[in-house]
This record gives sequence, C-alpha cells and structure tokens, in this order.
Amino acid sequence: MSQQLKKILVKALQPIAALTNKLEACSRLWANARLNSALNGKLHPSVVVLNTPELHGTKNIVLGKNLYLYRDLYFETQEAGQIAIGDEVVLSRGVHLVAFAGITLEDGVMIGEYSSLRDANHRIVSDGSMRHSGHVGQPIVVRRNAWIGRGVTILGGVTIGEGAVIGANAVVTKDIPAGAVAVGIPARVIKA
Repeated sequence: MSQQLKKILVKALQPIAALTNKLEACSRLWANARLNSALNGKLHPSVVVLNTPELHGTKNIVLGKNLYLYRDLYFETQEAGQIAIGDEVVLSRGVHLVAFAGITLEDGVMIGEYSSLRDANHRIVSDGSMRHSGHVGQPIVVRRNAWIGRGVTILGGVTIGEGAVIGANAVVTKDIPAGAVAVGIPARVIKA
C-alpha cells in the first residue's frame, strides 16, 4: 500500500475512529457502574475501571481512591477473606486476587499483568475429593509502593515490604523485606 493511499484511508476512517473512542468511554462508565453496583455503591468515583472485574464469593472487597483497574481482573473472597486495596493502586490486565483469609494491598502498589495472589491452599486429604477438601488460608500483605512484576505468584502468609520490587514470574513463598529486590522460583532477595 502506498503512503498516499494509506493517508487517504486514515483520513476517511477518522470519523469512525472518533465514534469508537466515544463508545469506549461509555463502556468504561458502564464497567464502573457495574462494579459500583456489585460493591453496593462503595466504589469511589475516582476509580478507573477499564472492564468490570470478574467477582466471585462473598464480594468482601474494599477499594480505595484513584485506582487504575485494567481488563480481565478476577477477585474472589471466600469464608472470612477480604480483599482490601488502598489508594493509587494499579492492577494490570489479568491479575487474580483470591482471599480466604485476607489480601491487603496498601497505597501505591503496582501489580503487573497476569500476577496471582492467593492466600489459601487446598487441604491435602488421603480420602475424598481434593475439590471438597477445604482450604487453609494465611493473609497476604503488600506494603506501600511495592512493585509486583508481570506473572508473579504470591502465596499465603507472605508480606512484601514497603517499596520492595518482585521480578517478573517470581514465586514468592516467604516474606520480602522493605526496599528489597527479589526474583526467581522460589523468590530470593538479590538486592537488600
């Protein structure tokens, strides 16, 4: 395709693109309204919702102000579990949060695409179905301004310290101190 033809086509398609942009803004408002309704009107108007998160369980979820919620999020709360998210938090596309005991994300936390925070494991039983064995949960806490990279898994009982950085695809099974950088499977501190 010549540059001249491309220029003509782009100009011709511009009105359709402008309409699409307006429709996308309406879609975001709809996602915000749906999430607000699911949380019984407790969503602050400053929260940006690109697509309504998938919600399961008790919906014991508390969201702060000025959040940026990307598409394809999954939030699940069961038993006494609560998901508590502070102000100025960014949850990138595909983040999964599953709380049986509790997940707390303090102010300024950023979580990369497709990361998974799950505070519970199935009980291991010798007889019966694993599916119906129940769960054992321990809270997860991610302190202020921590940065969780893409594809990270954080397991129950873990605290990520303030300002810590977890490298992409790490599996965090133990506490990470404030300001540390941790990578790997299992995650280990490479910079304190």
